[in-house]
Amino acid sequence: MGSPGAPDFFYREAQRLGYVARSAFKLLQLQKQYKLISPGSSVLDLGCAPGAWLQVACQSLGPLINGGVVVGVDVKKVKVPSAFCDERVRTVCFNVMNLQRDRAKQLSPQGKGFSVVLSDMCPPVSGITTKDAALSMELGMRAFSLAMGSSDNTLKGSELDTDDEGILLPGGNLVLKLLESEDLQGFTQLCKPYFKKTSLLRPKATRSSSREIYLVCQSRRLDQR
Repeated sequence: MGSPGAPDFFYREAQRLGYVARSAFKLLQLQKQYKLISPGSSVLDLGCAPGAWLQVACQSLGPLINGGVVVGVDVKKVKVPSAFCDERVRTVCFNVMNLQRDRAKQLSPQGKGFSVVLSDMCPPVSGITTKDAALSMELGMRAFSLAMGSSDNTLKGSELDTDDEGILLPGGNLVLKLLESEDLQGFTQLCKPYFKKTSLLRPKATRSSSREIYLVCQSRRLDQR
């Protein structure tokens, strides 16, 4: 067993293949298993630093002739990686917690919304389990709010307010990174009625010491927009 922080298989593979971070393999597994991104998709990547998911998302769009866009948003300025990315990828520096839905929608093609919303956002880890989980859930709720058009306050209640249609198109897919906690199952159950399928996945590239897990919501129902 390697020492904490020692380069592992996924780190070495990322270096070898040209990905900017080992997290690329998480989205690669999600993409392989769930086929989230199709040729021509419009993808919003929330918390895109350092850019590994931008690389995988652009790869998943296929050749440039297929079209599609990938827009990354992060509180830090993120340079689009040269490897695997092309002119379809761009980044915006913005705090997602302050990002309004109409502003987010303007980032999409023709301002119509995105077919895929990815959130790999994670709060700075304090080591206090309950605090970290609560902050992670808050980020997940914010991403869900942007996608679905519900208010953050309503999300904490018993149902969603979908008067505001949100930025995720009908039939679109949503991926949220969360930290495992007692609230996870409740949040998952809240999401289920709005998608044809919901799943939880802990990718193989996740460090053994991490409590992160991904909520995968597939195909937003037409009657929920």
